[in-house]
Amino acid sequence: MSDPSTRLLVVVINDPERLDEVLTGLLELGVTGATIVDSEGMGRILSRDTPVFAGLQAAVVDRPRNVTILSVVEEARVDAVIARVQEVVGDLSAPSTGIVFVLPVVRVVGLAPVLVHAKDRVDEPGGA
Repeated sequence: MSDPSTRLLVVVINDPERLDEVLTGLLELGVTGATIVDSEGMGRILSRDTPVFAGLQAAVVDRPRNVTILSVVEEARVDAVIARVQEVVGDLSAPSTGIVFVLPVVRVVGLAPVLVHAKDRVDEPGGA
């Protein structure tokens, strides 16, 4: 699949307790697939595991791991998804809330057909 209107949406939620609510919001907006990864910030790892950065421990909020959501979405849904994430987790410009970034997708192989346009199905088994 190659479609300039498809984006990789990466959402890092600093409060894993809100994951179910975020995923429900994504479903309501028509996002039907995502990969969820437990994650941990660099500052937390450095402050814990690298003696030279041990002073960072005071600056790092003591919380469990973050949750990262990866999803390929249509560009038309991106703004609504970001707005919904902020409804659930709060203003992303506030510290220790989370982060969202969006990247263009050049090619996808193996994605569920719901996002794949008929002309792009050559990458799938049995495609044209």
